[in-house]
Amino acid sequence: MNADTPYADLSPDLILDAVSACGLWPDGRLLALNSYENRVWQVGLEEAAPVIAKFYRPGRWSDAAIEEEHAFAQELAAEEIPVVAPLDFGGKTLLQHAGYRYALTPRRGGRAPSLESAEQLAWLGRLIARIHAVGARRPFAARGRLDRDSMVAAPVRAALASPLLPPSLHERYRAAADRLDQAIAARLESAGPVRQLRLHGDCHPGNVLWTDQGPHFVDLDDARMGPAVQDLWMLAADQAALESLLDGYTQLRDFDPTELTLIPALRAMRQVHHAGWIASRWHDPAFPAAFPFAAEAGWWQQHVGDLGELAEGLEQG
Repeated sequence: MNADTPYADLSPDLILDAVSACGLWPDGRLLALNSYENRVWQVGLEEAAPVIAKFYRPGRWSDAAIEEEHAFAQELAAEEIPVVAPLDFGGKTLLQHAGYRYALTPRRGGRAPSLESAEQLAWLGRLIARIHAVGARRPFAARGRLDRDSMVAAPVRAALASPLLPPSLHERYRAAADRLDQAIAARLESAGPVRQLRLHGDCHPGNVLWTDQGPHFVDLDDARMGPAVQDLWMLAADQAALESLLDGYTQLRDFDPTELTLIPALRAMRQVHHAGWIASRWHDPAFPAAFPFAAEAGWWQQHVGDLGELAEGLEQG
């Protein structure tokens, strides 16, 4: 398996064989689903509902970290919290076939939530509070945490090492990233100690599906330790939406209002991480096709400017 193109050998036959190895009977229907970090396929089955096969990117997570994610999802499902948990085959959820690690989950459909609806936002807030009640029971041991090293330092190194970042911008980018990192550090320090718990970690609208029975969450691939507010702010388009989320959340769980001061820092960390993530994955053929703008010097010039504005905003309070 080539580290630069880890999915080059992931053929339709290999996917079908991997599902068959679990004792299931694929009918040959495959549908590629939107995923860049991993590869995810809907696989049709004979006389049964389709399953979702997720093939993990080699080298990203250890086996222990993936198994910890699976255990968290199963723990949530056992509390009747609507998340999509992996299927168990002979006591195992993390499976291996032809050098690939993968998991199968049930297919769960749905539509995007209405994030302009105070009622739906409050519902989501209650659901996130239930997730956090379980997440607070014990820490992750293998999945790490949402911190400056993983969200700023590592992505900055990836961008600086990438041919995507024009050499003429290296020093400006480095200076802007350093300034922003210092501003993030100051904001985190000013908030003081904030309780860390197991999070969904990537709680954006694309990871919420709504049905007639209500919402459910998918994709815990970014689950890690962090502050509760991380799972709230990405669903809030404005202050009113955030208040609706918190109205629902606080019906079931206390929320430390100090965490609200972390949102600008968390938003900045995510923006730095996104650019570094693209840079670090550029060798994967899916990335140039999905993010062609990252090959343009103008985009990086704008990104450097954005980092400066984010730092200024944090510095001004």
